[in-house]
Amino acid sequence: MGKAAFDFEAMALDGSPQSLAQYRGKVLLVVNVASQCGFTPQYAGLEALWRDYRKRGLVVLGFPCNQFGHQEPGDAEEIRSFCKLHYDVSFPMFARIEVNGSAAHPLWKWLKQQKGGLLGIDAIKWNFTKFLIGRDGQVLSRHAPTETPDALRGAIEDALA
Repeated sequence: MGKAAFDFEAMALDGSPQSLAQYRGKVLLVVNVASQCGFTPQYAGLEALWRDYRKRGLVVLGFPCNQFGHQEPGDAEEIRSFCKLHYDVSFPMFARIEVNGSAAHPLWKWLKQQKGGLLGIDAIKWNFTKFLIGRDGQVLSRHAPTETPDALRGAIEDALA
């Protein structure tokens, strides 16, 4: 069997290394986020999904990214503060990463290999691209930034069942 999402590690927003193995057996919603994006209000929807489904096994994972229009310019403390103050974010957040190019985080390279984008173009197009990962650690679906967190409820229900 190939890799699974649980085989990766990333730096948490506080700078500590975090193994995604701690989420083994859970359904994951992995999202590249930004504080100054037109889609930033989706933080509220992501937090609602986390609060509604975490007891059933959903974990929302936020990965700040500054590759699109420099919409995540802040340091870790500014990101944490913004998310808490404006959206009361309590789901796990990671240190800022790159999702495209040679410096793309290994998790994001793998995600793009698993589920390419429109017209077979793998590159992440913008902030708030979402990947739904099943309990087995495999990518179930990729969702465009324009797809709201609320629109994913059916897919999340199916993955949790």
